[in-house]
Amino acid sequence: MSNILTIAKRELRGYFASPVAFVFIVIFLLLSGFFTFMVSQFFRNGQASLQTFFMWHPWLYLFLVPAVGMRMWSEERRLGTIELLLTMPITPWQAIVGKFLASWAVVALALVLTFPVWITANYLGNPDNGVIIGSYIGSLLMAGAYLSITAMTSAMTRNQVVAFIVAVVISLFLILAGFPPVTDLLVTWASSWLVDGIAAFSVMTHFESIQKGVLDSRDILYFVSVMAFCLFTTSTIIRAHRAG
Repeated sequence: MSNILTIAKRELRGYFASPVAFVFIVIFLLLSGFFTFMVSQFFRNGQASLQTFFMWHPWLYLFLVPAVGMRMWSEERRLGTIELLLTMPITPWQAIVGKFLASWAVVALALVLTFPVWITANYLGNPDNGVIIGSYIGSLLMAGAYLSITAMTSAMTRNQVVAFIVAVVISLFLILAGFPPVTDLLVTWASSWLVDGIAAFSVMTHFESIQKGVLDSRDILYFVSVMAFCLFTTSTIIRAHRAG
């Protein structure tokens, strides 16, 4: 555990030593505020609810989270420091988890800084704060799933742009698999069990379920499974690079 924390601290210093973390946090706060208050017209809805705030998160994360995580391993490979890292007295798995947790912490900080939106909802009315807390947890889990995908694509190439694009494409597929316009189109030619099976792989299906205020173990298991699978795949790629 100490090795994981050491790697995480090293990565966090790297994020805040460069503009990456600050740019991500500022852009996320600005865009989430713009879409919540301007596009979704939060004040005109007449409801003390953050549903219009969280509904944009899958789309905001689609581009912002891969931008944070694309340097995770690509930068190490480009600079040639991955060999040095892998010769240190740590296992590849410890390095992978440490880097992942550091990136996830940056996203978590951005989420925490959206607390004025929560305060605004409570000032205007009496929202169900249990649902809001659940939605924050779901949002953080979803961001973790996106990050794990980016970690995997970042390990595949030394080119950060390629890692970013591939991560966006994979994440977009996980969104569209359960996006209502897409599922409605699939229903016209596919059987309902097939459509339900495809939708079960979507982050939208599970995140929207959490947004309703129910922290179902199946939804949590979905996000944890995506993270575990992608990080395991990252480990396989890193071990292959180490063996090579």
